Amino acid sequence: MPNSSVSPQRLASAIRALAMDAVQKAKSGHPGMPLGMADIAVALWTRHLRHNPADPKWLGRDRFILSNGHGSMLQYALLHLTGYDLSMDDIRAFRQLGSRTPGHPEYGVTPGVETSTGPLGQGIANGVGMALAEKILGAEFNRPGFPVISNRTYVFLGDGCMMEGISHEACSLAGVWRLGRLIALYDDNGISIDGNVSGWFRDDTKKRFEAYGWKVIGPIDGHDIDAVDRALSEAESQEERPTLIICRTTIGKGAPKLEGTNKVHGSPMGGEEIAATRRAIGWEYGPFEIPEDVYRAFDARPAGARLEAAYDEMFARYEKAYPELAAELRRRIAGDLPADYAEVVRAAVSGAQQAAETVATRKASQKALSAICPHVPEMLGGSADLTGSNLTNWAGVESFSADHLSGRHISYGVREFAMSAIMNGIALYGGLIPFGATFLTFSDYAKNAIRMAALMKIRSIFVYTHDSIGVGEDGPTHQPVEQTASLRLIPGLDVWRPCDTVEAAVAWGCAIAKKDGPSALIFSRQGARFMHEQGDCAESIRRGGYVLRDAEGARAVIVATGTEVQLAADIQAKLAEEGIPVRLVSMPCTERFDAQDEVWRRSVLPEGLPVLTIEAGVTAGWARYLGGRGSSIGIDRFGASAPASALWPLFGFTVENGVARVKDLLR
Repeated sequence: MPNSSVSPQRLASAIRALAMDAVQKAKSGHPGMPLGMADIAVALWTRHLRHNPADPKWLGRDRFILSNGHGSMLQYALLHLTGYDLSMDDIRAFRQLGSRTPGHPEYGVTPGVETSTGPLGQGIANGVGMALAEKILGAEFNRPGFPVISNRTYVFLGDGCMMEGISHEACSLAGVWRLGRLIALYDDNGISIDGNVSGWFRDDTKKRFEAYGWKVIGPIDGHDIDAVDRALSEAESQEERPTLIICRTTIGKGAPKLEGTNKVHGSPMGGEEIAATRRAIGWEYGPFEIPEDVYRAFDARPAGARLEAAYDEMFARYEKAYPELAAELRRRIAGDLPADYAEVVRAAVSGAQQAAETVATRKASQKALSAICPHVPEMLGGSADLTGSNLTNWAGVESFSADHLSGRHISYGVREFAMSAIMNGIALYGGLIPFGATFLTFSDYAKNAIRMAALMKIRSIFVYTHDSIGVGEDGPTHQPVEQTASLRLIPGLDVWRPCDTVEAAVAWGCAIAKKDGPSALIFSRQGARFMHEQGDCAESIRRGGYVLRDAEGARAVIVATGTEVQLAADIQAKLAEEGIPVRLVSMPCTERFDAQDEVWRRSVLPEGLPVLTIEAGVTAGWARYLGGRGSSIGIDRFGASAPASALWPLFGFTVENGVARVKDLLR
């Protein structure tokens, strides 16, 4: 600690004061957790956490995650007090429009915030992903005497995180993967919004985590800063297992009337209780007032500068000894793709066009991966126990395990939500591009992690196969109907549904190259006829929607996605036989198409022409392309258990129905 004359308890009091003042001024927020975890925070942030507030993105820093993100003022107080670019005016603006201190921590908004948290349990899952990325990259890039990737990941979490199912999924994997540099500190205060948790949460958390393969320390007194310090040192002394430190605390610690109750969880404390709390903790200063000796004691910038300088000196020696490794690490942390990436994708698209194969688009996806991934070493694939169905493994890839860290395909088990949130942690760490797969219908299990990836604008790639009633006999439980449409509702998420091998290769090329947000790639189980016999369409495909086959004097437009494009082509051909020219538009990514300028959009969908859309899912969302004169063939009910060959005509996916619908539009 820079200034040992300031007691640790006084530092904790400063955190408590800032938290209750900011919540009171905002007239909303969660003061109970910051007051309860202040002592734990002092132990970690002043005695263990390696960071440099002057450089929040320093590669050698430890990662800190506040999984119980409702207590965001704890993190904001720590960032402000330790010297990050977060002013007292920012603290005063807590929860206000446009402030850098939003109600829950948001990645990209507040310097020093490593991930957006608030949806409980996802922070610890993100932490598992960050710790996994550190372990994988360390095995790849570290050399004797050069631990260039060697940080720890610390996570604060509470009872709510422990109750969420995702914490079971993710923490189980952390034990399997032996993520020894992951340390979680559990705020075991026994209180949630509804009151004492004993009425609904009686897990033996210690035994639970021991069963996962974690080292468990405690329970300890979470208000004994020295005890927390010793527990952290014990956790850091081994790297064979992740560690959970169980810290018994009192929610709202120091508030005479409210501590230990659910009343302090999520509401301002009120002026009278705040004044009483100030007296109880011996804090004689006014609202938002921090004395200089406390600032000096907290200031992590001098020590952080020394840590970063030592790291930079070590990295310079590493770069001299291993120049190619150093250059590769710099490239990957920057998020840049290999210099020949564009050519790699061009070759993948060209190969798909030359092969002209009729295969399920999930197989088309695997072929694209086999063409691209060997040239992009940062690709880290996986599947939630469906590798043989999702086909996310590629030619030559090896399976990842704790004993084979160079493997680049992960079996996540049946854990769709954890897989997705862990992928987000990997993407946030940098240096790897994660993708993971399950059946499209199970994207619902993972929806909030997909949403968080879009909110944070990170490079996670979500892969979904078995995209429709084409699943067949497995029935409506496994036949996605509304999932594609619901994914398209997520802002910033590119949703691709390719029609053949060429579109699949382009979709993968675009998803991997997208640095400012996630992508979802949706593929079929059923076969997909090759549709790109003529010309180079790659640039048009990248625009998300384009004219696949035109007709002179077209009187209508058919728009389709995925395997329904081949049906649309058959409808177009039948209408041509009857003297009715129709344009065929493939729209593999509506988000990309909508982002094009009006000139392109009108060149694809001219004003005045009626439009028929065809997609094996709910019709919601397609109306915006109909121009007031059109209709949609889709599925606005659940499917049925039967061979796919019986289901397609049952739901109107036939040439005859399509022809009739176009003729109706032309009447």
